[in-house]
Amino acid sequence: MASGYLKVKACHIQQGNGWQQLYELGITNFEVMVMFRNIVAGWFASVSSSYNDFIKALLQGDVKAMNVYMNRVALNTFSFFDTGKMSSVDNQPERFYHGFVLGLIVELENRYIITSNRESGFGRYDVMLEPKDPRDDAIIMEFKVHDSDDEKSLESSVQAALKQIGEKRYEAVMKSGSDKSS
Repeated sequence: MASGYLKVKACHIQQGNGWQQLYELGITNFEVMVMFRNIVAGWFASVSSSYNDFIKALLQGDVKAMNVYMNRVALNTFSFFDTGKMSSVDNQPERFYHGFVLGLIVELENRYIITSNRESGFGRYDVMLEPKDPRDDAIIMEFKVHDSDDEKSLESSVQAALKQIGEKRYEAVMKSGSDKSS
């Protein structure tokens, strides 16, 4: 306030443990607001976030890069207890990764309609990204826990997920009319 960048918009007096004055402050003008925005943006510009690597890989269809990212995060961050792999709750790891991936892709909401666990076709998909721009690909995600008793390889789990997406016709609910799906 003393330097002239902030002004008092209102003063409120509150009674609690004694009298207390609370001030509502405002920025004095447009130029000062631009200056503050640039200062704050500069604070965060130097911070590099590698989770954008996951989004880039997803949009480019680079499954290998997505796996590298997920493996790196899982090894460095997750605990056995996070994924909840217990025999009494078979789909806990699937739910954990489902929520984790939703958190990663939420920044795509300006490009996609992101929905989770909705009924579509003859079943319920895990995550769907419907493009707002018809030039973008639609994305349907189905999370699977590899069951070594029923599936001989990880590739078998992937094929089971793809088969489920096709058989259940999850793409039937898409609003954008895009027939492209990954």
